[in-house]
Amino acid sequence: MRNLLLILGCAGLLAGCSTPPPRDASGAWINQAAIDAAMAGTPLREALLAYGPNLEWQLDPANGSARLSNGLEVAEGRLRTLPDGQLRVIFASDDQDQLSLEQDSLVQAPSASWPAQRFARSTLELPPGAPTGSRFEHSLYQAYLSGTWRIEQGLGQGGLVRFDPDGRLEGLPGAERYALCLAGDCAAMTGEQDSIWLQLGEQGQVWIFEREQDQLRLFDANNAARPDEVPDYRKGELRWHLQRD
Repeated sequence: MRNLLLILGCAGLLAGCSTPPPRDASGAWINQAAIDAAMAGTPLREALLAYGPNLEWQLDPANGSARLSNGLEVAEGRLRTLPDGQLRVIFASDDQDQLSLEQDSLVQAPSASWPAQRFARSTLELPPGAPTGSRFEHSLYQAYLSGTWRIEQGLGQGGLVRFDPDGRLEGLPGAERYALCLAGDCAAMTGEQDSIWLQLGEQGQVWIFEREQDQLRLFDANNAARPDEVPDYRKGELRWHLQRD
């Protein structure tokens, strides 16, 4: 009996001191906080600035690789797991990012330029080979513009409009695809205003938009710059007022 108690005691001690298995960080992680802020009424550009700049991580610890999207560019780096379980991403430029898992979040450590960022694991199923950043974009489009919108004012008044999360657009006269401005030149040219690209065939143009819960307004984007200058778009005339059903 004494020997049995000793064996059980040793087994309990070993179990208590065993190191928990490392958590799996593989897969896609998106900046859900930026999406939530935009859904709560913060202008999209402001939400991206407040919770950015990075929008999606794709991690593959087994192959030691990581990919990062900021909505404009995709950077690739080498992924290393440190002895304490944290992750380090080393890019070709020798820049480094430190990542860690905290409960259900992937946390990117703060840097000299940016505060800490939190990312949520994406369970979205996309076709193989979908580019890094597409899961964030798809999730944003689905949350931000989902449902059916009725044209209350503008060309096609009374018609129904659908913004599909893959960028297809149905029901809005003169457009069959759309893209929200997340970063880059489009953001620089529209400043603090939110903008959307509408395209039909090979032709498209930028529009200024304002979204308030179930109201979406699209305005002309008037260029205030000279022909030899970088475009500087300002909100112009209201062209469409959409109401979500």
